[in-house]
Amino acid sequence: MKLKTWQLVLIYGTLTLVSLSTLMPFLWMVLTSFKPLEEVTNITPVPVKPHPQNYLEVSDQARYFGRYYLNSLFVASWVTFLTILTSSMAAFAFARLRWPGRNQVFTLYLATMMIPGVVTMIPNFAVMVQLRLLDSYQGLIIPASFSAFGTFMLRQFMLGIPKALDEASIIDGAGAWRVFFDVIMPLARPGIITLAIFTFLGNYGNLFWPLIMIKSESMRTLPIGLLAFDSSYNKATHLMMAAAVMSLVPPMLLFIVSQKYLVKGIQLGAVKG
Repeated sequence: MKLKTWQLVLIYGTLTLVSLSTLMPFLWMVLTSFKPLEEVTNITPVPVKPHPQNYLEVSDQARYFGRYYLNSLFVASWVTFLTILTSSMAAFAFARLRWPGRNQVFTLYLATMMIPGVVTMIPNFAVMVQLRLLDSYQGLIIPASFSAFGTFMLRQFMLGIPKALDEASIIDGAGAWRVFFDVIMPLARPGIITLAIFTFLGNYGNLFWPLIMIKSESMRTLPIGLLAFDSSYNKATHLMMAAAVMSLVPPMLLFIVSQKYLVKGIQLGAVKG
């Protein structure tokens, strides 16, 4: 049914308003980052006297700001790599291998997704204390490197891959590891990329776990660094917004570069053959 002109105008007008309301906090943050301190409380969103020097002041005043960047990128990258590795191996075992109790174990594995992360935070912290991994990269990376959601997601992708490929590879003399690395992993690439994006973005902006694990200033990640930056400079909102904009650059670039893979991965995961 063809829509009338006024109906199209109404639909697109509504979508535009919804989009603007979603973008409003981001636009306010970017515009505020270019304001001098005396203009922060002004009703006018656009700065009267743009002050791009805020970004230079952030780099000059926060001596560890560059270190916060590197810590966040380092931790998020390693967590992403290890999550892909562990989730893909577990998904392969649940989707392609036959062993007693496989479905029951998978059900129990999925049940862990219903447990809030706050509940497991204290036991995880106690384990890190016993292992003497407080205030270390290992303490930030290891507990976050296992994902029931990632296993479930990749398992759905692997179930959609024809099992005839496994059988043909085994006939040619390939073992389970060869089938996993040379057959399944390349075909599950859209799902792997999608999981990598979700994992990186989730860990790059993670606040609570680094907050209880990190004590020294040089080990802080960006969320912890921004929190300390806000309190150290007496609520300098203009500098805080500039630092927040700078912290958003890596995830925005990642999303722009990998957007087509993200959409393709979600589509393939939703329709399983």
